[in-house]
Amino acid sequence: MTLNVTLSILYVSFALTAMGQAKNPSATQYLNNRSPLRPNPYIELPLGAIKPQGWLAEMLIRQKNGATGNLDRLYPLVMNERNGWLGGDGDQWERGPYWIDGLLPLAYILNDQELIAKTKPWVEWALNSQQPDGYFGPAKDYGPEPGIQRDNSRDWWPKMVMLKILKQYYSATGDQRVIKLMTNYFKYQLKELPQKPLDHWTFWARYRGGDNLMVVYWLYNITGDKFLLDLGDLIHKQTFDYTNGFLQTDMLSKAGSIHCVNLAQGIKEPLIYYQHHPEKKYVDATKKGFADIRKFNGMAHGLYGGDEALHGNNPTQGSELCSAVEMMFSLENILEITGDVGYADQLEKVAFNALPTQVSDDFLSRQYFQQANQVMATRHTRNFDVNHEGTDLCYGLLTGYPCCTSNMHQGWPKFTQNLWYATPDKGLAALVYSPSEVRASVANGTQVSFNEETNYPFDETIRFTLNMDKNVNSVSFPFRLRIPAWCNKGSIKINGKVWQAPNGNQIVTINRAWKSGDVVELTLPMHVFKDTWYENSMSVERGPITYALKIGEQATSVKNEKDPIEYGDRYVEIRPTTPWNYGLIDVRPDKLETQYVVEKKGTVSTFPWNLENAPIQIKTKGKRIPSWQLYNDMTGPIPYSITYQLETAKDEEEITLIPYGCTHLRIAQFPVIRGK
Repeated sequence: MTLNVTLSILYVSFALTAMGQAKNPSATQYLNNRSPLRPNPYIELPLGAIKPQGWLAEMLIRQKNGATGNLDRLYPLVMNERNGWLGGDGDQWERGPYWIDGLLPLAYILNDQELIAKTKPWVEWALNSQQPDGYFGPAKDYGPEPGIQRDNSRDWWPKMVMLKILKQYYSATGDQRVIKLMTNYFKYQLKELPQKPLDHWTFWARYRGGDNLMVVYWLYNITGDKFLLDLGDLIHKQTFDYTNGFLQTDMLSKAGSIHCVNLAQGIKEPLIYYQHHPEKKYVDATKKGFADIRKFNGMAHGLYGGDEALHGNNPTQGSELCSAVEMMFSLENILEITGDVGYADQLEKVAFNALPTQVSDDFLSRQYFQQANQVMATRHTRNFDVNHEGTDLCYGLLTGYPCCTSNMHQGWPKFTQNLWYATPDKGLAALVYSPSEVRASVANGTQVSFNEETNYPFDETIRFTLNMDKNVNSVSFPFRLRIPAWCNKGSIKINGKVWQAPNGNQIVTINRAWKSGDVVELTLPMHVFKDTWYENSMSVERGPITYALKIGEQATSVKNEKDPIEYGDRYVEIRPTTPWNYGLIDVRPDKLETQYVVEKKGTVSTFPWNLENAPIQIKTKGKRIPSWQLYNDMTGPIPYSITYQLETAKDEEEITLIPYGCTHLRIAQFPVIRGK
């Protein structure tokens, strides 16, 4: 598909009253934390202020035309008028809210009236469902199958997803009914939680309480109601103690210690709470949590082995799609609170590697699990913690488990929403990079826009052009740019003149009087580097992208006659048509640039995320390892690197590596062969 349309984005009103700011005279034009909460270094912009361009716009259009815009038609068993979140006796759990949690930001970012109309019944029913005691949502829980009632009708967890939806809806519309509903519901929570704590019905809310806490603090910043701070302390106390778990235990070193999505959602909780109780232990806990994930479970795509429980770092272990989108959302929240460059780097790592490969080009099917070393995506039982009749690696609407069918939609829209931030000193910050345009208020209320032109993450140059109203001659405000840790030294030009050559791993601030038409050009030179993983295997990386072996693919559509209700009436299997069992030749770090030759295409496609359109590739040398063969429709045990006298083919071969996100089959973590 070629993007031939111009996206028209609704520029939301930035009036102080619409954002609830009139109640907080000390606030800037955007909503930062109210005392006693710790002020954040970055502030989320209203939903709709940032619009995608280039390949990112194409991604969102494909979501609109694919499953995100049509899940009510594609998955009618759950997303129909019988859904409990529409007042029916169908699914009253997480699946309906999961869908709207991605559909609603997509709709308002694109200003697509058809999609907005699809969100309205869900939002309106939720707003009108509140009962006199403050509870809102379905009154009876019937589960996924219509008519089968369960006894957990008031479980806290599904409401947390709807609270996230209503927060976004308020950001886009300023609808005051959201404030009333949340105030009454949080009073209900404060009253009920002592007798019916977060894990009263199921354990999910106990591990995901950070999502609830996030919205409680957001509402406090608008209303200033003191009871919300007490509620925040209570929710934190009843949430799984991630701070102690990360700092004082070895839980992340143990397989099966925590559910993979609970970890992705819960890892932000210490820093959410840190806003009210700014103690160093919460910062340290989160940093150690990420370090231990990397050490014991990390993989080259930016996520970890979790299929579904935590399951180590063997590159054949699965990583769940829900983990990808929830980890991205956690990182977006963490970045706003900390301003730490490393979290922005990690966000891009997941977004540009793990996310695009796990969803089909037309956004109509997805994998439940992905593997870093994935050479067959077939129906087969593998060494996962949980297997769903062997469908977990197949591409389909319902393969594996349908939570991801509902939850995958939030990834790209929320990523778009978090490319840009306002700052407390009335400036703007571009902390995550992709083609986009932002319209925002700076200084003392001057409306400006930045047009961000780039083919990043495939290209090294990002060009920002400032525009202001004709009646504004100039305006002074700070503009912040992130220099990633992987960049040794960047370059910043202003109107064609070199301004600074900053080192990596920092945020650079440009303070000046700006005029309409000013251009800031940021160059982030990308060099090839390697990283080390399970069994001393090696990944090849450049900038935020991991590169993987290009493998020929043969896709087969399979009619599912065995269990179509559970896993869909069709799914796609993919098998290799070219060899995959290569090891890389060991070279010194100073020889990487000559051993790994980068080749770029002349232009970057509007949809770059597949084999045919991969805009960049790396040529290198490898040797086949005859003993490394298929096992259980996977790569067998990976040879330890670097092994002396490892049996290999006599001759070196030229092999091609392409961006991980462009692959369905791949080797991303290679054994390394030491030369004689």
